[in-house]
Amino acid sequence: MISSSDRSRRIRGKEVFRRMTRENSVSVNDLIYPMFSSFGKGISKEVSSMPGVYQQSIENIVAEAKEVYGLGIPAVILFGIPETKDPVGSDAYSDHGIIQETIRAIKRELPELAVITDVCLCEYTDHGHCGLIKNGDVDNDSTVELLAREALSHARAGADMVAPSDMMDGRVRAIRETLDDNGFKHIPIMSYAVKYASGYYGPFREAAESTPQFGDRRSYQMDPANRLEALREAKQDIEQGADIIMVKPGLPYLDIVRDLRNEFNMPLAVYNVSGEYSMIKAASANGWIDEERVVMETMLGFKRAGADIIITYHAKDVARWLSR
Repeated sequence: MISSSDRSRRIRGKEVFRRMTRENSVSVNDLIYPMFSSFGKGISKEVSSMPGVYQQSIENIVAEAKEVYGLGIPAVILFGIPETKDPVGSDAYSDHGIIQETIRAIKRELPELAVITDVCLCEYTDHGHCGLIKNGDVDNDSTVELLAREALSHARAGADMVAPSDMMDGRVRAIRETLDDNGFKHIPIMSYAVKYASGYYGPFREAAESTPQFGDRRSYQMDPANRLEALREAKQDIEQGADIIMVKPGLPYLDIVRDLRNEFNMPLAVYNVSGEYSMIKAASANGWIDEERVVMETMLGFKRAGADIIITYHAKDVARWLSR
């Protein structure tokens, strides 16, 4: 005989009670939409491994940013594809680099849309690594100097927030000090505090044209086997001045998201990365899953794990579904 206290289905039985007792929800205010900007005119090139995601010239980026803003999404994060690449990634910190010009164009048309910029060198170097190469590996300290220059150039162009993704030691402190010393104390840093050396980044590297020309990034991105290291990395970035900490990728690392939420009273972001997006898109295209249901379940998973902010290529669809 089932006791009266075992009747959990009494609440599950009606939609109104399910809504009233729901522990987590997704809001359009949780979302950041990634965009890939390229020099030129009339460019709108779909990324083959990421249906619905495009490399775009600046005028088309602005047009899509207007769509994003109209959907109520509060922020975009920008990645750049320069005209030319070199060993030191000079376009990354040029006053007239692709991201700097894109920031200005968006802010002219959409001053209320928050523009966040990825701070890294991998998209700008001809070798595809995240910093300067010395003796066959990325040199930490000389790279940090350039990352600070890059962040400052983004702030001067009008960025609302900078997001270092390189995983160099000490880069958050260097960026914070550089911004503060140059009159940008108000610009927050969203640190890719916990970024794993993941196979889920493959489609992004097509989108950003940032595949390493030799080796891989395991000497500076985290080992997927490690959990406690994530707490150390996040703690260091917080102490160095990060305003928001991030976990990347998302789905395979929800335990890490929860660990950070339990440990730190800080705004917490998660990056729903390209490989996660592409798997859902491929399964949906083959009729194997209900795309909307699976995407929304994924977003709830991030929120339930403890994320405040979700960077996702699904952002526009999620905003449309939420508005119904």
